Amino acid sequence: MLNRQVLQHIKVVELFAGVGGFRIGLEGASDAFETVWNNQWEPSTVHQDASLVYRARFGSKGHSNKDINLVPTSDIPDHDLLVGGFPCQDYSVASTLSKSGGIEGKKGVLWWQIYRILNEKGESRPNYVFFENVDRLLGSPAKQRGRDFAVILASLSDLGYTVEWRVINAADYGMPQRRRRTYIVGYRKDSYVYSKVESLDKWVLYDGVMAKAFPFVGKPQSESEFDIEGNIAMVSESFNKGHKDSPFGEAGVMCNRHVFSIDTIADYDGTRQTLGDNLVEESMIPDDFFIADEDIEKWQYEKGAKKIERTTKEGFKYMFSEGGMAFPDYIDRPSRTIITGEGGPAASRFKHVVKTPSGRYRRLIPIELERLNMFPDNHTLHPDVSDGRRAFLMGNALVCGVIERIGRSLYRFVYDHEPVSTRPIYTKRDAQPSLNFDLFAGLQPELKMNAPKKRFKLELAKNLLIGFVKADNTDYFLDGGSRKTYYTGKAKSFPSTVALNKLYYFMPYIKGKGVRDLYLIRIARIGSKAEIHPSSNDHEPRLVFDLEYLTRLPDYVPVRLNMFNTYRDTVLGSIFE
Repeated sequence: MLNRQVLQHIKVVELFAGVGGFRIGLEGASDAFETVWNNQWEPSTVHQDASLVYRARFGSKGHSNKDINLVPTSDIPDHDLLVGGFPCQDYSVASTLSKSGGIEGKKGVLWWQIYRILNEKGESRPNYVFFENVDRLLGSPAKQRGRDFAVILASLSDLGYTVEWRVINAADYGMPQRRRRTYIVGYRKDSYVYSKVESLDKWVLYDGVMAKAFPFVGKPQSESEFDIEGNIAMVSESFNKGHKDSPFGEAGVMCNRHVFSIDTIADYDGTRQTLGDNLVEESMIPDDFFIADEDIEKWQYEKGAKKIERTTKEGFKYMFSEGGMAFPDYIDRPSRTIITGEGGPAASRFKHVVKTPSGRYRRLIPIELERLNMFPDNHTLHPDVSDGRRAFLMGNALVCGVIERIGRSLYRFVYDHEPVSTRPIYTKRDAQPSLNFDLFAGLQPELKMNAPKKRFKLELAKNLLIGFVKADNTDYFLDGGSRKTYYTGKAKSFPSTVALNKLYYFMPYIKGKGVRDLYLIRIARIGSKAEIHPSSNDHEPRLVFDLEYLTRLPDYVPVRLNMFNTYRDTVLGSIFE
């Protein structure tokens, strides 16, 4: 059983791994998440691009590039958390087979491979599951709204899981892409998190893993409560039959086949990113990503509104119509959803096009697509993977920042304390093998960090803490990373006059320079240096600030540290004005 007192690592198995979005998000959430086995197989293709990238970034240990339908469950190591972005298909049940003691879906439907693995693991099945799928999962198929999701929930319930879900648009929570997806987290009976689920409605609205990660306000008169009845075959055959709408809201939980759900309004007032914040300078864009003047008309037509008469195979004529889209794309707001057809030079309605400062139009390069999914820069760069395929891989990927926030929340529920990660999602991961940076050859400086700009409003009256940075930690605060952790001196030597509940901003003091970089204090907590440096054996309690980079001053401002010559408690205006 996954036990918060003794467990040092949460062993993860990643199915349908793609290029590792779940792994990046979970590693960014906490060092406790350890991927022990993963599977990535792209059917109907000889060139396994995603597998090539995955192995280049994370190594071949524990990596499987085989059709999951052909992988015996005995080949998959026991684990604590099963994750995966399984493809959206038809989840109806073809038959109930007594000889197998279970269910069989249509051939090739990959949900049933998840079910098979969980079922065959028996008492060794993981205590936690975490899946991602398209937002329309809650309402599919059109002929029987909600049936597919009911089948998934019922099958997980029969395996002993309480399951919660949320439909999350990443842009609603400050991330750079409008990408709506359904996220599903399950807790096995007798697991530590399962024991915390009491009132279903309060879990969904306030107290659960999803609610803590992505707060929301419930839409009035959108609550629903019901039971999913019958065996899996009956659910597949009759659930919600004859009804126009799906009974599943955008947030919900199911325990013992009983469902509570509600629709949501995002509640977020933090920093935000836009498409423009993630663009590379025009001088670094290869020529073939610019659109020739003679092709502009084709793009305008594809993006424009249309009414076209079409004829079916049976000879029936109908009017096809579609609305217009922005041309070029707005760069002062989050991007549209990246799709698998994003790559290639041909004019398309769905590809992103931006206008450069010089007035030229261009497509997005792979590094920009990676940033919109919050992957490290050049994550998909590989000598055997074309730019077009890199775009395809990002169209298939998820937003790593969503996974990170859910992972951090899950960790808190498992361990009852704050997660620590030495692998934040903005850090460029070393490639294996070492790759040539041809795209930006000869240009300096080389892009090393995925640290896009953010939109926020400075509040000059908010409290600011300035803290001294020791010499051996200076490079850490100057490396350009977006997320930082600051450890104060021992808690007993921290000034007792600082009102911790009012602290909002933080600036690191660099000896001989002063202050320059401004951070938002995300979390203030008690911790120790042994969290990140176990070998130090330093378990003395300290105040710990989890920080998010906001902006910097044009130059260093010399200040006087007037509290123990180590800290200064002031307001932001005293420095920025």
